[in-house]
Amino acid sequence: MKFSIGGSLKLAFRPWVEGLENIPAEGPAILASNHLSFSDSFFLPAVLDRKVTFIAKAEYFTSPGVKGKLTAAFFKGVGQLPVDRSGARGAGEAAVKSGIDVIERGELFGIYPEGTRSPDGRLYRGKPGGLARVALATGAPVIPVAMIDTEKIQPPGKVVPKLMRPGIRIGKPLDFSRYHGMDGDRFILRSVTDEVMYEIMKLSGQEYVDIYATAAKRQIADAEKAEKAARAAADKSAGNTAGSSGDPSDMSAGKAAE
Repeated sequence: MKFSIGGSLKLAFRPWVEGLENIPAEGPAILASNHLSFSDSFFLPAVLDRKVTFIAKAEYFTSPGVKGKLTAAFFKGVGQLPVDRSGARGAGEAAVKSGIDVIERGELFGIYPEGTRSPDGRLYRGKPGGLARVALATGAPVIPVAMIDTEKIQPPGKVVPKLMRPGIRIGKPLDFSRYHGMDGDRFILRSVTDEVMYEIMKLSGQEYVDIYATAAKRQIADAEKAEKAARAAADKSAGNTAGSSGDPSDMSAGKAAE
């Protein structure tokens, strides 16, 4: 299924790629990418000869009905692994374990250090719990990847993608073997993650924001909620003003009639 889906995507969207030579022909590696669109997990595997395994929400594999079964088959076909994200800590541990298992099989493991899609096209601070822990626990090289313009093809909330060419830039592998086995040191985890994010920033050309994307999404949602409340209050105030106002000439005419 991977090859049929990948072939269809390449034919329809014609993605351009730079740096394919940085993907090893064999052996394990971690592909650390920015995350602009739901479609990122499909475009990157589509341009590679090797299978890339990403993690995905367990709900994609357990939804009921015909649509749920088709969705599960699709995600399995493109190399997605289900992870239960009902608990933040449990989800993190499951992601790390899944990544280590993939690396130990000598395969490619794909991960988004930001932890979620960018809400506005900018690059956000990487979370050290997944990427760095897998890298330091296994010694696998980390290959930075930049997805280009995929957010324009399928913005959040849009089901039907727009036909245009996305881009993919693949950087040179980063070696963190000097920190091998130090996956319990939070300062080392932070340093490794920041180094990877810096390389992604250089490849993507995105503006970097030193907060987590999840926090940015909350800020955006709060701002939208406040703006909606302000508009509602303004509309209500305008309505009250219009209802209480009268024409002074009408009032004078009424008194004269009396």
